[in-house]
Amino acid sequence: MNDRGGALAGVRVVDFGHYVAGPLAALMLADQGADVVHVDRPGAVLDSADAFLNRNKRRITLDLKASSDLDTARELVRRADVLIENFRPGVMDRLGLGWAELREVNPRLLYCSLPGFAAADPRAGVPGWEGVIAAATGNCRIRVGYVPKGWDPTRPTYSAIPVASNFAAFCGAFAVVAGLTSRHRTGRGDRIEVPLYHAMFEAVGGSGAYPTARGLGPERAIRSNGSGTYRCADGRYVQFNPIGATTRFLSWFLDAAGATEWAGEGLTDRPRMDREPHLRDLLEERLTGLFLTRPALEWEELGDVAGVPLTMVRTTGEWLDSAHARVSGEVVVLDDPALGPTAMPGSPVWLSGTPAVPDRPRSLPDGDRAEILEELAAPSGSAGLPAGEGGLPYQGRKVVDLTQILAGPSAGRILAEFGADVVKINVPQRWVGAHGFVNRGKRTVLLDVKSSQGQQVLWRLIDEADVLTHNFPGRTADSYGLGYQHVRARRPDIVYVSVNCFGRGGPWSDRRGYETQGQAATGVMVRAGGEGPPVVFGPYNVLDYGTGTMAAFAAALGLYHRETMGQGQHVHASLTQTGLYQQAWQVLRPAESQGPAALGPSPWQRFYQAADGWFFLGAMEEQLPALRQVVGLEELDPERIAAAFRTSGAAEWTRRLVAAGVGAHPVSSLGELMTDPRARTLGLSVNQVSEEVGEVVMPGLAISVEGNPPRLGAAVRRPGADGRAVLDEIGLGEEADTLARGWAVQLDALPPGWNPF
Repeated sequence: MNDRGGALAGVRVVDFGHYVAGPLAALMLADQGADVVHVDRPGAVLDSADAFLNRNKRRITLDLKASSDLDTARELVRRADVLIENFRPGVMDRLGLGWAELREVNPRLLYCSLPGFAAADPRAGVPGWEGVIAAATGNCRIRVGYVPKGWDPTRPTYSAIPVASNFAAFCGAFAVVAGLTSRHRTGRGDRIEVPLYHAMFEAVGGSGAYPTARGLGPERAIRSNGSGTYRCADGRYVQFNPIGATTRFLSWFLDAAGATEWAGEGLTDRPRMDREPHLRDLLEERLTGLFLTRPALEWEELGDVAGVPLTMVRTTGEWLDSAHARVSGEVVVLDDPALGPTAMPGSPVWLSGTPAVPDRPRSLPDGDRAEILEELAAPSGSAGLPAGEGGLPYQGRKVVDLTQILAGPSAGRILAEFGADVVKINVPQRWVGAHGFVNRGKRTVLLDVKSSQGQQVLWRLIDEADVLTHNFPGRTADSYGLGYQHVRARRPDIVYVSVNCFGRGGPWSDRRGYETQGQAATGVMVRAGGEGPPVVFGPYNVLDYGTGTMAAFAAALGLYHRETMGQGQHVHASLTQTGLYQQAWQVLRPAESQGPAALGPSPWQRFYQAADGWFFLGAMEEQLPALRQVVGLEELDPERIAAAFRTSGAAEWTRRLVAAGVGAHPVSSLGELMTDPRARTLGLSVNQVSEEVGEVVMPGLAISVEGNPPRLGAAVRRPGADGRAVLDEIGLGEEADTLARGWAVQLDALPPGWNPF
């Protein structure tokens, strides 16, 4: 076993994963110092993505149907701390490697399963190909505002980005580290399950939250303050996203661009533009003309100087080669044994005290066999872990959450689901976006952290906290006296979590950006646009919610190190690194079908139109004989099967194909997903009660833990509703009214937490 340092040094992982979800989750642990042994199947065909997914791991090839190799696998697991697999439910049980059997020989084991559908889902036996899960969860729509002219709104679009597999890996890696923290106290292992279908509800996020009385509202294009993607003088594009409660970003940009006079026409007057919609159209028309006057890179540099969220749209290759990505460590170059020096995503998160170690190129299959077998031949000692009381991993831990929008608050919500007491702080006198979902399970306070009185309250909270999270841009935290060095001086064991768009340590670290800037910089928009103009990817905010999970993973690593070593540290997650990880499977592979018109990478993995709608067919080449046995598909000519599929409904074709052992699923809308009886039975779509708007529908819990299940936080109260109770707790209850009169806190006339529209 090689101990290379890192937060997970000394942790042993056996990786039975294949495709993306399993290997990616194991890679995230390997990069933090875990000793990961990846088990290959005999004759496994490798593609270039293997260079990324299996770096930092040792490898052994085992035929799990052969008794001697199966014995080797069992001995690996007997000595392991973590097992990761992403087979369909029941496969590992049939091999004698299921949880029920292995926990008897290794009660300390954390067993992490990442199947397509859960064992408790009636679709458990359906092959959970990425397209199948996309159809089941509505992740096959073009984002509103980027739909081509004349587009049939019922037609799905295929994404080469494996969103469900990625989210399952992100959630699985977090849950494993949380489980290690719990096991450190109890000495007991557990079974974790994050099906790809479940994981997509983490990606859906606030898009699937709505008051029952109103119903799910229509998707809206992001157009506020002139937000959009604009063509420039050199034919390239920029993504400009001056969103916010005010038009300050737009005003800063116009000042820098020499167009200050537009303000006199009402083009920076938000209330007036809301009253007079033609001004919004005029603003977009003016911006379209303005951006055509300079090349994209020049606009990006101007935006940086002006301090606004504006980024040139790049390809993934350009981001991999960029100085910022290399200097910040978001991209590393490893000398792969087959490909030579190869650029690939670095560690998904940054840690100051236990730096990640993505420094070992992959071994080729069976490359570490002799070393692994020699270790297994040696006697194994007892781990000597304690047998203490249980409880959720972060029970008794306090989090002060200063983050805004989606990514940072999602990290706090996930920590709350795993037991943390999270106090959410928002700015007074503002509507809090997506509050009902991202701040569920937290206590909520409206506090002005810029004021001296507000800082007095904040430091009382920090003095009792184990974790502080923020997503202040640039050096703002330092300017408020809230930088890591300031907080560490009073709380040396704090886990200090920061989130931004462009990562840490490079020349872009201080730049502002949102989901769209992260997509623009890392090539996601180019990939989504295909041969046409770049477009913002997908119906869901996969960078925001993905970064929320990554930030929770970073916090979990910090808390595990604190639990085991007693030391705090600064940890960091970014939208651009999440953008790279969302594409990581494609970074080193030939491009798959992409762009709005794509239906799939092959005739056997693609969307088809049935008589009453669309469905996804997911079959492997070796399943074609079984496909021919399906009535109506005797001749597997692509044009003929497309015509055959239009003769019956999507549900009927799905029934026939699944009966033949082939993956298939009708396309669901978001509204259908959130009311699907299967999603409701599985706790993925839940009804809760908000004191503000009454009954609401929201996504449930994506992660299942058998013996120590996470908790579904109570529907959050109106923003600021816990202000007095929190002030009482920290000894400032008698000063509450004085603080409110000085606008340090807001205790009455609280703003809405649900979109009033």
